[in-house]
Amino acid sequence: MRRLVALVEGISDWCARVSAVLLGLMTLLILTEILLWNTAKTSTLIADEYSAYGLAIIIFLGAGYCLKERGHIRITLVLGFLPEKLAKIIAVAATALTTVFMGYICYYLIKMTLAAYRYGSTSGTLTETPLWIPQAIMCLGAVVFCLQLAATTVRTVWALHTDEDPL
Repeated sequence: MRRLVALVEGISDWCARVSAVLLGLMTLLILTEILLWNTAKTSTLIADEYSAYGLAIIIFLGAGYCLKERGHIRITLVLGFLPEKLAKIIAVAATALTTVFMGYICYYLIKMTLAAYRYGSTSGTLTETPLWIPQAIMCLGAVVFCLQLAATTVRTVWALHTDEDPL
């Protein structure tokens, strides 16, 4: 079980690296757009569209890593007043419920992406970007986040039976 959790955490780390590279590429694209506009009064015509795709992808790809690193908002104030065993039980219930909810979201994101692919949906812009491409990357991030939630649930259940910190 430890190896599976470590594998999921490794995938989350990899997605975070891809997200960081994508952030750098988005920055270059926006700077290019600004430079072109201010010097030649011309535009790339793609900067706003691709930056929007990039932002969505960065959010989805970074979510698992953020959870792994305890970056998501948690209600620790309330848990701090509870007995340790009860706080761990609540943490297990919360992460398990969130995992199920995220699994539901992943299912529909995948359905949406497959439909966009099947029907050949494209953006309504000059580039006519096939929508399944950014949607598929977002799905990958959502699935990794769901797996990281499952791994966190396993670690939290594990912490119920030991004195280890679950996260």
